[in-house]
Amino acid sequence: MHQIFLVTWYFIVNLLTLFSSFYLLSRLLRELDLQENDVEDRGPRWLSFPDSCTSLVSLNFACIKGEVNSGALERLVAKSPNLRSLRLNRSVSVDTLSKILERTPNLEDLGTGNLTDEFQAESFVRLTSALEKCKRLRNLSGFWDASPIFVPFIYPLCHQLTGLNLSYTPTLDYSDLTKMISRCVKLQRLWVLDCISDKGLQVVASSCKDLQELRVFPSEFNVAGAFTVTEEGLVAISSGCPKLSSLLYFCHQMTNEALTTVAKNCPSFIRFRLCILEPKKPDAMTGQPLDEGFGAIVRDCKGLRRLSMSGLLTDRVFMYIRMYAKYLEMLSIAFAGDGDKGMMDVMNGCKNLRKLEIRDSPFGDFALLGNVAKYDTMRSLWMSSCNVTLKGCQVLASKMPMLNVEIMNELDGSSEMENHGNLSKVDKLYVYRTTAGVRDDAPNFVQIL
Repeated sequence: MHQIFLVTWYFIVNLLTLFSSFYLLSRLLRELDLQENDVEDRGPRWLSFPDSCTSLVSLNFACIKGEVNSGALERLVAKSPNLRSLRLNRSVSVDTLSKILERTPNLEDLGTGNLTDEFQAESFVRLTSALEKCKRLRNLSGFWDASPIFVPFIYPLCHQLTGLNLSYTPTLDYSDLTKMISRCVKLQRLWVLDCISDKGLQVVASSCKDLQELRVFPSEFNVAGAFTVTEEGLVAISSGCPKLSSLLYFCHQMTNEALTTVAKNCPSFIRFRLCILEPKKPDAMTGQPLDEGFGAIVRDCKGLRRLSMSGLLTDRVFMYIRMYAKYLEMLSIAFAGDGDKGMMDVMNGCKNLRKLEIRDSPFGDFALLGNVAKYDTMRSLWMSSCNVTLKGCQVLASKMPMLNVEIMNELDGSSEMENHGNLSKVDKLYVYRTTAGVRDDAPNFVQIL
């Protein structure tokens, strides 16, 4: 046992049971990663390490909501000379973080703890001194509840950072963010909230010439027009960061002209995910569908592997995908298309397609069953709130017995379809290939065909 990864998006189990044998196994453990999970802490001590555990290289418990024994954490770090990655949760104080960093000067990846202004200035000075000794530090994240007072203490580190995750930092505004980011001239990966604004993205574009990945997330309490990002920020990034190859961008508006410009400026895109928060929103300048803009993305970015589309889209955009997206492996769409032809274009044209996710789109049984052989080369198909019927799903299951075909009706917790007829629409459909066969842990709202 060298690694334990818990990477599902929703994780609530009795951790006492899960880690019942962990104490014995952890003597050889190198990596423990509780990544992006919702963990229910049933305490009091669901996880501990034996004194003989000296092999840790990576420890990530950022998602844990409960308190952490700071003394035990400090002792664990002290006896882990090979530790390179440490991501802490928001219960870890500035003082504890400082003590940890003094013992781990070889850290390359750090997720900070709680950085509020509840601590004395001496605590932040000590933290700065400890951070300055971390000459190998390249990735910085966390910033839980970070106070603007803390930002200047990070400045001495900025010149060496290649990765910066500020997506959990709603307490910092445009000014705080840009003062920090403008010093990160070697940055290759940036995750940030949309409160950075278009002006902030212009600062990123002028400062971070080596940027390869950008993710801009929506602020939890943000509203349209209030410190959000638009097509202007995206165009600025594409102009200033020609190495950009991976994008996740939440915004309130977009234009075909902007998407065409982005495609020309950054033809090396491998992943392009654009989420316009208002469904079916057209070009902000012309009122037209965004077909031409996304068409430019799939035409000019010839190595595109992953694409997520939103806004007002017709069947025309799927024609462009069929024509140009030869290497596309994963496609996510919502509120798109005019009818079955759009999905058929994707199924027939994208030879390398592995995962297809469709939501709130007018695709029905004809599209579902038009090329069933395609599912043999795909990992999964997800459809929700489309025009697929129970009968269509049954036909698919009978034609492709090696597939797992599951339908869901979560609204009433029942597996019965609306109107209890074969022609009733399916709320959700999940089709996937597996060597394990039919699962036996399906909840009551899942019907396996």
